[in-house]
Amino acid sequence: MVCVATSDMNNASSEAVDSLSEVSVGETGVCKEYMIHKRGIFVRSRIISFRKEIFRKIIHICSVFVPIGLHFFYNLTIFALALMLVVYIVAEVLRKHGRNVPVFSAITEAASRKRDENRFVLGPVTLCCGVLASALFFNETAAAVGILGLAAGDGLASLFGKMFGNVKIPFTGGKSVVGSLSCFGVIFLLTSIVTNNTVAGLVCGFVGMFVEMIPLKDFDNLLIPIVLASVVQFFF
Repeated sequence: MVCVATSDMNNASSEAVDSLSEVSVGETGVCKEYMIHKRGIFVRSRIISFRKEIFRKIIHICSVFVPIGLHFFYNLTIFALALMLVVYIVAEVLRKHGRNVPVFSAITEAASRKRDENRFVLGPVTLCCGVLASALFFNETAAAVGILGLAAGDGLASLFGKMFGNVKIPFTGGKSVVGSLSCFGVIFLLTSIVTNNTVAGLVCGFVGMFVEMIPLKDFDNLLIPIVLASVVQFFF
């Protein structure tokens, strides 16, 4: 009787172990599927974010054509910039109230960051104001340096930082070494060409790089062109 009981207990124990093993294997499979699914969501999120960044910076970089417009059609260019600013603000206010404006609302949705969700997208406003301030308050050369520094320097810094910026700079809100060096190089090159002065290019390159490193979010669109234009106008 004891042997039979012992045998039954051993069989029961063996079945219990097998049952636990099956549960463990099942749970492991579920965990793997969950991790794969989570990784897929993360990759898709990164791709969408990068596409938005490219689209946003293409708009940003298009500002490089503004100095040409200011040179040949100053008043018309100023009027066009001011009109775009007003129309955008109206379109954003209407969008916030659930009424989409053709073209403008679609562009805003396509370019908005995660931090811009469910709020007024301020970036285009500060961009336009920075360009207008440079054009209105500085001479043509200084304004061109400020606008080009904002459009190309800051724009390419963000793109290169997204693509290759694995090494981050502390206390800069996520700015990368690659992005900052790209900003310096682009501003140095463009300023040297516009002013025909290598020293001005070096100074503006360093100044623009350090201003771009400050975690100002959308307000760097205001500070970068004004600071660069001021450096050129008052020191060169």
